[in-house]
Amino acid sequence: MNADKNRVEALEGQIKTLNAQELKAFRERFAEYDAEVWDRQFESDVQSGKLDELAARALQEHKTGQATEL
Repeated sequence: MNADKNRVEALEGQIKTLNAQELKAFRERFAEYDAEVWDRQFESDVQSGKLDELAARALQEHKTGQATEL
């Protein structure tokens, strides 16, 4: 855990040295990377059935009129 903290702190230090243009590019790339990681995790959770109970509950609430329309 301490090694992770050290790596994060080192990255934070490097990020602080970026100029405005570099920081903008980093933000854009990191947002894309983060979205890709989230998508892979979501797909994995779907494939493993991890979300099945949640989906069934949502469908049941919709069927019984307990869901709130967005």
